[in-house]
Formats: sequence, C-alpha cells, structure tokens
Amino acid sequence: MDLSIVIVNWNTSDLLRDCLHSVFAGLGSLEAEILVVDNASSDGSVAMVREEFPAVRLIETGRNLGFAGGNNVALRHARGRHVMLLNTDTLVHGDVLVRAVAWMDAHPQVGVMGPRVLNTDGSVQASASAFPSLKHLAMQTLGLTRIARLDSYRLTGWDRTTEARVEVISGAAMVVRRAAMDEVGLLDEAFFFYGEETDWCHRFARVGWEVRFVPLPAITHFGGGAVRQMNHKRDVLLTQGTTRLHRKHGGLAAALACFAILAAHNASRAVLWSVLALVRRPGAADRARHFRAVTADLPRAWPAREMRA
Repeated sequence: MDLSIVIVNWNTSDLLRDCLHSVFAGLGSLEAEILVVDNASSDGSVAMVREEFPAVRLIETGRNLGFAGGNNVALRHARGRHVMLLNTDTLVHGDVLVRAVAWMDAHPQVGVMGPRVLNTDGSVQASASAFPSLKHLAMQTLGLTRIARLDSYRLTGWDRTTEARVEVISGAAMVVRRAAMDEVGLLDEAFFFYGEETDWCHRFARVGWEVRFVPLPAITHFGGGAVRQMNHKRDVLLTQGTTRLHRKHGGLAAALACFAILAAHNASRAVLWSVLALVRRPGAADRARHFRAVTADLPRAWPAREMRA
C-alpha cells in the first residue's frame, strides 16, 4: 500500500467531513487507506463517518488520548509504505498526496516530509520551523520575535518556495516513511498536546533521517479545530509540552529555564493586558482574564504532572 492517512478527531465533525471529502478527491491512483481515530467525541462525529464515509477505517478510543496517543492507535495498524498525519481542520488540494508519495519514493534518505501548507487567505503557513530553543523563548518573552528578521524559530527569512532541510514539520500535515518510523518508534505519548511532532522530528534526525520541507502545493490548514475548545488550557498545555521537550532533550536545568521563561511570558502578558484594560482598550479585558487564568494554572504545567484537556 502506498499511503496510510491518519486523522485524529475530537468534536470537529463538520471540519472532519470537509477534510475527508478533500482527501478522497485527492487520492488519484494511489493505493491508500484512511484511518480516523475518534478521541471520544460527543458531537456525532462517529455516526457521521460511519454513514457518509464507509471506506474509512474508524477507530474509537473511548477517551481523549491526545494527539500523540490518538495517532499511535492508528499508526500501529497502518499498512502504507508511507503514513501521513493530517489534522481535521485541513483541506487537501489537487494531486499533493500523489506527488508527496512520488517525492518520498525518489528521496530514500528522507524520513519526514512536509508539503506547502496555506492559511485560509492563501498565504503560506509556517509549517516548518526550528526547535523552540531557550534563546527563542526568551526573545519571544521580550517581544523581539515581532521583528521578522529575528524570528529564527518560524524561519521568517525564507519564503518557502524552495526545498529545505528543517528541524520540525508540523503534525497538521506530515508525511513519514514507514521504514524510518519502524526504526525510530511511535510518537511519545508523554506529550498530550504540543511538542509531540517536534520530539518525533528530533528523534528522526538524531539517527540520520532527513527532515525536509518540500513546496508541493498544497494543503490548507484553518487552525483552531479542537484547540478552540480548550480555552486557556491550550496555553497551559503549550507550556507543559515545551517544558517536556527541554527536559527530555536538554535535562532538568534546561526544563527549569524553559518553565521560568514561559511563566514570565504569561505573567507579563497578564499584567500588560490588565493595564490596557484599565484604559479600555478593546479586547484587553478578555486577554487579561485569559493570561491570568493561564498563570494561575501554570503549577499544573510542570511535566512531572499530567494535565488533560
């Protein structure tokens, strides 16, 4: 089989429907399978897939396993020479799936590949990035990453019209060679939200597999999806995932530094937006409440504890 497409869903029935329609339209002559893992949705997603997409292999987990756990359920059953992780809030365009498989077949040294991903307005999304270093996190806290030429994490000096070897490919649309996955292993389920694909890409590169961005057109990624249902917990889990990355790959000192930087980032934003709320800047009160809630929950974000959305 050429390709196994794995989609993890949690309460995004309408987005999932549109995504699946675009996937089936883009398969062309590929011998492929589509596996949808449902993380205990309550919005009718399971019934929708059963009724409208009988060719899909539907796996119900019975509980929310997160991104890594949900994908791993399907990856253990995937039969393709290549597997593709795809978010529910994406649309596949043209023959990008066919071209992605052909490109992977022509480049046997590549373990992970990411195609061009677009925002809803057609602009190119930063779907390939660098590892979130302590330097980058500190610059973000200080507001320096607002200067495009200083934002090395998002690789803003590169227009993504050319191929490039990168450190991280977004899990929203990621193609992985089965042989490489068999060597490296599955996603680390200690990551519940954020950091899992960064960790995975790091592990592929560590044993010699290339991680590549290839400007194959294209996949639209709307953003949000299940994330919108998390409210402030998204940023808490983001802190936890980033800290876990540094603890795993840099040790305890790096994790403590990462956690301190992110705590300072969120606390400073809580203060800033609270001040702006006093002068009645539109939206400031909501942002202040958001960052105050994040800051209050940060003790739960240390990766020694597990937090579930």
